[in-house]
Amino acid sequence: MTPKVQVRAPGKINLALHVGPPRPDGYHPLATLFQAVSLYEDVVAEAADGVTLTIRGRGADLPTDASNLAVRAAQLLRETSGVDRGVALTLTKEVPVAGGMAGGSADAAATLLACDQLWGTGLGREELAELAAELGADVPFALTGLSAMGTGRGDLLTPVMSRGTYHWVLAVQGEGLSTPAVFRAFDAMHGLSADGAARAGGVAAADDAGSAGAGSAGGAEAPRVDPALLSALLSADPLVLARHLTNDLQEPALELRPELGDVLAAADRAGALAAVVSGSGPTVAALALDAPHAASVAGVMRAAEVAAEILTVTGPVPGARVLERVHARR
Repeated sequence: MTPKVQVRAPGKINLALHVGPPRPDGYHPLATLFQAVSLYEDVVAEAADGVTLTIRGRGADLPTDASNLAVRAAQLLRETSGVDRGVALTLTKEVPVAGGMAGGSADAAATLLACDQLWGTGLGREELAELAAELGADVPFALTGLSAMGTGRGDLLTPVMSRGTYHWVLAVQGEGLSTPAVFRAFDAMHGLSADGAARAGGVAAADDAGSAGAGSAGGAEAPRVDPALLSALLSADPLVLARHLTNDLQEPALELRPELGDVLAAADRAGALAAVVSGSGPTVAALALDAPHAASVAGVMRAAEVAAEILTVTGPVPGARVLERVHARR
């Protein structure tokens, strides 16, 4: 038995996010382009009798009971695999809490992989991905990472080819933003039924998931990602990619947090190629030309004092992966 496993999973940004009107089951159909970025959640899983969780870093005051997605992930894997062993989880968070970057989803993905390795369940990645989708719409992407198109609730993934490394400046707010609240605002803006808004966690049930693409709210067609965005990722040119960043949830996020307009304006003044609210917000992702340009943009945005924290990251990066296995001595 392996008594200790460490797994790392990345946060994400949405390069594009298109939202359709609520379906009869209350969920909004989505079309999104995810990119995993170099801001990580680390989970250490150690052999134990029960299932416990300790949180370090961001979100140290988050609940550690069964309402936490990492605990739910461990419990789901144990029930599914028939394992009767426990786990002591230690979670070190870097991804902003309720920041639209799927930190909770990364926690769940890392926990699934860590416990799978710890307990030797023998499940393949496809089986883990099925469990991930049960936990939340963004969890499957945290397993795969890199770049992918998400449809349905965002959990139906299609890998997307991407060339080059993209440099981002993240403006992180001190207070998160509720995904269901953003969807309620979205529905109100588009005159849609709010019956399903409380279940908008289908976008990012775990956490938190320009002009709208075809099939955005009010349209007859399902939402879709603009093929020009897919071509932009193949170009490896951030100037081309910058023209295609879009988010249907940006306007409702700005309605709930008008100060995010100041963040977007500061990014523009700082010389960012483009800036967009990530997912349901409130984190703003600003695209830079290269590493020196990202450092310059970050410096100007820090001086503007429009965010609690300014970070620089790169993408795409791999999904959940094992960093360390420690085996018992014989």
